[in-house]
Amino acid sequence: MTKKHKVVKERRQHVRLPILHGILEPVEIEFFTTDDAGKVQPQPAILSDLSAGGMRLITFMAPPHSKEFNIVLNLAGLGEVPITGRISWVKEKGGVFMNGISFSGISPDCVKRINAMAEDYADCDTRLELKLPEVCVETCKAHGLCNKPQKDDTLFKKK
Repeated sequence: MTKKHKVVKERRQHVRLPILHGILEPVEIEFFTTDDAGKVQPQPAILSDLSAGGMRLITFMAPPHSKEFNIVLNLAGLGEVPITGRISWVKEKGGVFMNGISFSGISPDCVKRINAMAEDYADCDTRLELKLPEVCVETCKAHGLCNKPQKDDTLFKKK
């Protein structure tokens, strides 16, 4: 008797970049909703992973039921990146919300830079798994977000 294994096709178009390898990055998201005074309501959030197609955020308030919202990411290696997104899924436990955000508006240049960072980060993980002597490379675009013990900061100092 043999077991049949179900092959699952990966639905993601973009490689994921874990943020700070286990350390989360605080961000502020700005929803297209307003408070009683008519001001746009920013909401603090923690970015836990990022790809060119979306991200996962941890929030301490339920996300609003709006179609779209603005996000301004300010991350090392990217600078300030304005993005329009929408909620794909929400999981709640004890007043903490894990939110899947898909991007509906992001510049092609930002897509390219986020993909390059995620691919370099994944390449680094591969070099680590293969136990190669040169894990950290000078051309890595993810070095600004990396906190791996193998990171060689001397490669990234301005000359």
